[in-house]
Amino acid sequence: MTVWTVVPAEDFWHQLFSFQNYGELLGLVHNSLIAGAALGLVGGLVGVFVMNRDMAFAVHGVSEISFAGGAAALLASVNVSLGAIIGSLVAAVIIGAMGSRARERNSITGVLMPFALGLGVLFLALYKGRSANKFGLLTGQIVAVDNPQLAWLLGTSAVVVIGMAVIWRPLMFSSVDPEVAAARGVPAGPLSLVFMVLLALAVAMAVQVVGALLVLALLVTPAAAAVRVTASPLWVPVLSVVFAVVSAVGGILLALGGSIPISPYVTTISFLIYLGCRVIGARRGRSGWARRIDAPRDDISVEV
Repeated sequence: MTVWTVVPAEDFWHQLFSFQNYGELLGLVHNSLIAGAALGLVGGLVGVFVMNRDMAFAVHGVSEISFAGGAAALLASVNVSLGAIIGSLVAAVIIGAMGSRARERNSITGVLMPFALGLGVLFLALYKGRSANKFGLLTGQIVAVDNPQLAWLLGTSAVVVIGMAVIWRPLMFSSVDPEVAAARGVPAGPLSLVFMVLLALAVAMAVQVVGALLVLALLVTPAAAAVRVTASPLWVPVLSVVFAVVSAVGGILLALGGSIPISPYVTTISFLIYLGCRVIGARRGRSGWARRIDAPRDDISVEV
C-alpha cells in the first residue's frame, strides 16, 4: 500500500529559499562564485559556436563521457577535475575525428552517451565514499570548489578563452559559410578538431559546477537566448556571456539559501532568460540566428 505525504507549503518554500545566516554562508561559496563567473565566460563564448554548428547534442554526449571520467577519478581517489577533463578530451577526439557531418556526429554521440553513462553509474556504485560526492557529479555542488579545484577551473578557463580568441575569426568564417571558407583555404578540419577540444574543456568545467545532466543550461541556452534578440556578431557573444554568468552566479547565490542542489536554480534562471529573449525577439519580428546566417558576409574574412 502506497502512503502519500503532503509537504506543507511553508516547508516547501523554506527548502527552496531560506536566507537565515546568509551572510555567514556567503563566505563558504567564494570559490564557487569565481568558478561560476569563469564558467559563464567560457560557456557564453563556446555556446555561440555550439548554436552555429548545431552541436547541442554533441555537448550532451561530451558531458556524459566527462561524467564517466570524473566518476572514474573519484573511484580511484585522484583529482576529479583531471578525470573530467580527460573524459571530455577523449570524447572530443572521438566525435571530432569520426563525425565530420552533423548526422554522423549525432549517430556517434548517440552510441557513446549510454555507454559512458553506464560506466559512470558503475564507477559511482563501486565508490564507497560520501554519497554527496556521487550526487554532485550529476547535479553539481555549491560548496565543493576548493582552492586546488578552483586553480584547475581558472587554468582551464584561460586556455579556452585564449584558444577561442585565436581561432574565433576563421572558425566563424568556416561556420557561417563553409564552402567559401574552404575555397579561400581555411583549414576547416583542424579548426573543427581544435574547437572540439576547447568545447570538451568547457564541458569538463561545467560538469563540476552544475553536474553532467544539466550542462546544456550554460553551454546552449544563453547563446540560444542571445540570438533571439540580436543578429550582431558582436552582441551575440557579449549577451551570451552575460546570460551565462547571470545564470551561474545567480544560481549559486539562490542555492545558498536553500537545501537542494544548485542545478534547478541555474537552469531556471537560464530558462527564464531564454523565455524573455524569445518574447522580445518575437515582438521585434526578428528571426534570430537564421537572420545572422543570411546576413551579408563581407565583414568576415581570413588571411591565409
